[in-house]
Amino acid sequence: MEAVPGALGTSASLALRLGQTVFSAASLLFMCLDVEFYSYTSFSYLVTVMGLVTPWSVSLALVDAYSVFVKGLPRQPRVLLVVIVGDWALSFLSLAAACSTASVTSLLVNVSSTYCPSKICSRYQLSAAMAFMSWFLSFASTLFNLWLLPSL
Repeated sequence: MEAVPGALGTSASLALRLGQTVFSAASLLFMCLDVEFYSYTSFSYLVTVMGLVTPWSVSLALVDAYSVFVKGLPRQPRVLLVVIVGDWALSFLSLAAACSTASVTSLLVNVSSTYCPSKICSRYQLSAAMAFMSWFLSFASTLFNLWLLPSL
């Protein structure tokens, strides 16, 4: 079986998972610095999705770290399929959350400053940018694992 860079159990996958963890936690942190995020549904949706992505990425980063340091992880098609489906679902949820947050923030910025002061809107924009970065890494990880699946 050939080693696909970025597939589950490789050092590249560990780097992708650590990046997902950092960006999803940063998105969650920037959104939750303001207590008014619950006023808009898309902001609450982003917090919910990033709250799911962060533990998922941490747990798979731990699996990758174990595999890299122990030099072996038995790759079973069912386990890999669960990881692929979980990554696929969470990547599309995080893309939807990032897009909705970015669009609502853009609308609030363009309407007036009474709805969203510039300091708070910049936090929302930064949170959406971090969510986009987390989505990109999650989708890349999904594609690498999907590439590995037929070789099992």
